[in-house]
Amino acid sequence: MTIATAKEILLPAAQNGYAVGAFNVTNLIQMEAVVEAAIEKRAPLIIQTSVAPARFLGPHVLVAVYRALAESAPIPIALHLDHCEDVAYCKQCADAGYTNIMIDASKQDFEENVRLTKEVCDYCHARGGISVEGELGTVSGVEDQIKVVEDEAALCNPAQAVEFVERSGVDLLAPAIGTAHGVYKTADPKVDFERLRRINELLNGRGVRVPLVVHGGTGLPVETVQRLIAVGGAKFNVSTELKHTLIDTTFEYISAHRDEYNPGKIDKAVKDAIRRVVAHWIDILGSAGKA
Repeated sequence: MTIATAKEILLPAAQNGYAVGAFNVTNLIQMEAVVEAAIEKRAPLIIQTSVAPARFLGPHVLVAVYRALAESAPIPIALHLDHCEDVAYCKQCADAGYTNIMIDASKQDFEENVRLTKEVCDYCHARGGISVEGELGTVSGVEDQIKVVEDEAALCNPAQAVEFVERSGVDLLAPAIGTAHGVYKTADPKVDFERLRRINELLNGRGVRVPLVVHGGTGLPVETVQRLIAVGGAKFNVSTELKHTLIDTTFEYISAHRDEYNPGKIDKAVKDAIRRVVAHWIDILGSAGKA
């Protein structure tokens, strides 16, 4: 029950109207904090690493830490590789023991996106115990968020989403609906709720087949998050907020204890701060008590 794929975790979420946090980590301290918060809240959990920390630390190291934490945890936990554009590296991380892989070929044209996503899906499904996330449309950075959400061609076409899922065999879909990576520069980000609702209706209206993913969770107002869950968002990615928490907490602790040279105390301060952030997100997403 503790080692799980993201799809296993997300199917109940999509069926029962809550979402699961997918938290990006860059080191052991963050990973421990995320797991501890989820255990305290009795919430299912997806741990994510982007490609850069996976390459820096090594996928086998990250998988070993993940398994050590997850195998003793009373909640289901998945390990997800986020936004990988390299098919070969997707396969390498699948071989190392990641339980969910995101092949991000959204910068390619539709046919190439289908082809690359299908290649990763076929590989991971043949191995067993690995689900795959794909992306359709443009998930912007905050600088481009308004431009992208107002560009119909940059957003996910609902009918095309059905074709993409059917031809690629993807398990999870991240459709571009106007959310952005980074910290939003407006209190009212422009998000196309109706587009997500329509995609969810077409894919999952007769029973959940493909849970939907919302990228760019950091900085979204609580009301926006709850509306996105109501129209089909089942996996919420949170990355930037954890990076800021790590760096800001480290800076604040060192600034307040400049004559102290005890890395363990810095680690504890960071872990406590990240645990509070993750617990808050679990409450917002409605996943507390769902494990």
